[in-house]
Amino acid sequence: MKGTGGMKRNVPIALALVCASPAALAVAVGPARAHSHQGHEMGLQGPALEAARKEGSKQLARGRRLYGKHCASCHGIDGEGQDNWRQRKADGTFPAPPHDEAGHTWHHSDRQIFAYTKFGGQAVAPKSFKSAMPAFGKILGDRDIWAIIAHIKTFWPKALRDKRARGRGNGG
Repeated sequence: MKGTGGMKRNVPIALALVCASPAALAVAVGPARAHSHQGHEMGLQGPALEAARKEGSKQLARGRRLYGKHCASCHGIDGEGQDNWRQRKADGTFPAPPHDEAGHTWHHSDRQIFAYTKFGGQAVAPKSFKSAMPAFGKILGDRDIWAIIAHIKTFWPKALRDKRARGRGNGG
């Protein structure tokens, strides 16, 4: 697939690198260059490039498995969300939104998605908003949450992933 500047990209690796925590990046890829080279994702070469490919593939597989276990019952196996997700329920909460481009997950930064998942919707939402999103911080470790975020990004069209990777369209 083509990425920015005509550079060939391995999308799962790019997704993993975009959402990996700084510590995970340091372990997975070592020091990376600030610029890219033709044919080398994220400017990585040799062993660092191979480590990133291996880590990204493992992260996505882990994220897919954990998403299926902890998220799919509400958000859908393919990120489709629940019916009428924009209509408030009797208890004041909203049904689970889709994680694909039809929803709003992609509008939020990776850090916001991480916090929402770890601490629960009510902990990070405005006081006037009632959220039904449970906190997963006692069930899932940080690496698990980052892996789930990597998997969620696979529901987004390539153009949207590319836009976010360039630092635009992610809500800050």
